[in-house]
Amino acid sequence: MARYLLLRLADAVPTVFLVLLLVFIAMRILPGDPAIAALGDMATPEQLALFRERMGLNDPLWLQFINFVVGVFTLDLGNSMMSNQNVVGLILYNLPYTIELTVVAMLMGVIAGVPLGVLAATNRNKLPDSGVRVFSLIGYAIPDFYLGALLLITFALNLGWFPINGGGTDFASRMYHVFLPALTLAFVKAAFIGRLTRTSLLEVLSRDYVRTARAKGAKESRVIYRHGLRNALLPLTTGLGLSTLATLSGSVAIEMVFNRPGIGKLLISAIAERDYAVIQGGVVVFAMFVVVINLLMDLLYIVVDPRIRMK
Repeated sequence: MARYLLLRLADAVPTVFLVLLLVFIAMRILPGDPAIAALGDMATPEQLALFRERMGLNDPLWLQFINFVVGVFTLDLGNSMMSNQNVVGLILYNLPYTIELTVVAMLMGVIAGVPLGVLAATNRNKLPDSGVRVFSLIGYAIPDFYLGALLLITFALNLGWFPINGGGTDFASRMYHVFLPALTLAFVKAAFIGRLTRTSLLEVLSRDYVRTARAKGAKESRVIYRHGLRNALLPLTTGLGLSTLATLSGSVAIEMVFNRPGIGKLLISAIAERDYAVIQGGVVVFAMFVVVINLLMDLLYIVVDPRIRMK
């Protein structure tokens, strides 16, 4: 187990380094001058020069990259070029809202998607199966930001059942604020998870050991959940990992649609203002999420199928 984890961590190191390099290069090839973007067109040459010196923009690129990498690993990403606020502080303030949205959306998607997939698989080519497949097609086809706008207009603006912006303060108000954005993402996730559960379960139910269990007189519920769904978890685990990453990336648009705080909204605002420090910090956070989620999925594979640790 420990050796498997160390191997996966070793695989993550070059990935992290490559991500940091690509983020750094992308920030430097963007057109425009960040000093002018921060100070405005009316800034004097002396003010622009002082700003570049203070932000380290006059340093050689190799030195800027080293300072950037060291800052990432020491949690010192500098200050925002626009507000002069600490970037790590901005990230720590917005990060819980993004995690909250992702976790709630995934829980809602799994709670709805897995039973739908089981219902479709156990009623193959019948009305419930057709209904689940239609639902999946709609979920695949509709963009999450478009669905979010429809839900916002219907349930927040017209009916007034939910708030139109903000993230809440205490637990109850935060769940109230996050419900509609999470439902938007969960609709798409439920469609994906439901279709994946159906496909995986149908493949397992066609195997010999399932037919043997039925021939021995095992209850259908035991066959479905003990022999079927349990052995369909490995491909479903892969799908859940991919779905979590897609939910995380989808939170960027949803945070903008519902005007709620989060890393996605922070990143979009920073891009509009050409705030290099915040952009770098936000992208690094998303990249770290990808690495961590992939590591967690690798560990979950071991729990689902212990044979993997021998490979």
